[in-house]
Amino acid sequence: MKRRDFVNLSLAGGAVTSLRPSTAGPALQPAPRVQDFELLEATVASLQEGINSGRWSSRQVVEMYLARIEAVDRRGPGINSVIEINPDALAIAEQLDGERRQGRSRGPLHGIPILIKDNIATADRMQTTAGSLALEGLVPPQDAFIVERLRAAGLVLLGKTNLSEWANFRSRSSSSGWSGRGGQTRNPYVIDRNPCGSSAGSGAAGAANLAALTIGTETDGSILCPSSANGLVGIKPTVGLWSRAGIIPISHTQDTAGPMCRTVSDAALLLGALTGRDTRDAATTPSAGRAEAAYERFLDRDALRGARLGVMRKHMEISTKTERVYDEALKALTAAGAVLVDPVDFAPPGPLGEAEGEVLFHEFRAGIDAWLSTLGSASPFRTLADLIAYNEANRSREMPWFGQEAFELAAKAGSLRSPKYRTALATCRR
Repeated sequence: MKRRDFVNLSLAGGAVTSLRPSTAGPALQPAPRVQDFELLEATVASLQEGINSGRWSSRQVVEMYLARIEAVDRRGPGINSVIEINPDALAIAEQLDGERRQGRSRGPLHGIPILIKDNIATADRMQTTAGSLALEGLVPPQDAFIVERLRAAGLVLLGKTNLSEWANFRSRSSSSGWSGRGGQTRNPYVIDRNPCGSSAGSGAAGAANLAALTIGTETDGSILCPSSANGLVGIKPTVGLWSRAGIIPISHTQDTAGPMCRTVSDAALLLGALTGRDTRDAATTPSAGRAEAAYERFLDRDALRGARLGVMRKHMEISTKTERVYDEALKALTAAGAVLVDPVDFAPPGPLGEAEGEVLFHEFRAGIDAWLSTLGSASPFRTLADLIAYNEANRSREMPWFGQEAFELAAKAGSLRSPKYRTALATCRR
């Protein structure tokens, strides 16, 4: 079965009932059948071909995706992956259509719709909240650098996606894809299953064809896990390839945003378009001269031929069903020419996990306080301690399912000059 057919069956015939998202807990309700979607599995190339040929305008493409979001995300199966729609999306599309009529194009992404995670700042009529009710109504004073880049590339920002609140750094017992503001995101393939990772909304929205492209962020697995669970191509760029300026932080040594797309080609296009040096993020210095890098030129159908890939079997903790799918994927890699070393074993991380935890707690405390200080009057909160107090005061809405022990541990962490942090960071780097 082709992916296109599977997506259609999952969202149309497969959803006899739907789990309606609610912070008060899910309730089963009937879900109407979802009609076939003209842009199902559309790629950047196919959208550009359709727009250039006059089949659609960029505005019409945006209208179709907005209707899809209403039918599939808000109603129908109720995936609940889009936390907010950009009220200016149609106007942006019309402007880009006008540029195209005048013979001007900003590049291969001109007029293509995109959804981004709600921890990425936009200085427009949308909020940037990391899914937290504490930041409801917050409009940062400046776009994130990657948002500046995507606007310059001619992408149409459709809206923001839901996420695990605070990018899954509030509790060790959290549910992937749940936030106080957005409720629970669901996996579009099986809506009572986990969408995985803090970029759950971007993963579910991309899989359900709610936009041509999506963007997530990752500290530890939050691009790769939802991409895996939702059948997408996820790339965690080298830290510093994409600027982190304007992205709500966890760890300045590990954080980055990255593409989450349905094809390798689209992921490569997006990766290049948002690459470049940003004076607000020193980690991007090595990216000087790489602005709009054409990574798609490296695409090669035979790229896996002769590549040696280690196959991990131990420590996987997967079911028999999942292992069968895993083995089918390995067969596909072999058919593509890869040489599998099966199995390989890795020692458990041991003290590395503890050391990384110390790094994250220290860096989160320093990073979130610094980020809050950039907001000025836009936010009533100045420190992590203020956010902890807000959550306690609003426990019934913010913590109905799990607490904030990660916040509390970070609040007890020392400064970035402390010997404990320096030792832990050195251990991780070594």
